Amino acid sequence: MSIEIRPVSRDDHSRWRNLWTEYLNFYNTKLPDNVFDSSWERLFAEGEFEPRCFLAMIDGEAVGLVHYLFHRSMWSLEGNCYLQDLFTSQAARGKGVGAALIDAVKTAAAERGVANVYWMTHETNHTAQALYNRVARRTGFIEYDLL
Repeated sequence: MSIEIRPVSRDDHSRWRNLWTEYLNFYNTKLPDNVFDSSWERLFAEGEFEPRCFLAMIDGEAVGLVHYLFHRSMWSLEGNCYLQDLFTSQAARGKGVGAALIDAVKTAAAERGVANVYWMTHETNHTAQALYNRVARRTGFIEYDLL
């Protein structure tokens, strides 16, 4: 079994939408169609701070995705890379897909001169945390929002 990680292309719309829908379902979340449409378009928009996406493929089937974006930081000249969404289909879990997607983002960030790649996960997502604890350090920060 070989995992191919590649940037999402315009031809991948249904693959991307299916995987992102599965991800949102995992978190019991729904988004209106206009958010799906806008997000899809932003993946291809010009601009250094627009989101990007990699797909993970096994035997021609899309089995995972990652969304990431770069942003400026007051703490460094190079800025940061935020890994916003990471998802592996149920059938592909435990096969190295998540780690391969994280590595692809790390490589994309390094190519841009950005060393800090960071992300969050829900405190109940123990499966993901097992991977994250192997490939990254836990910072101890707690997230807050104003929603």
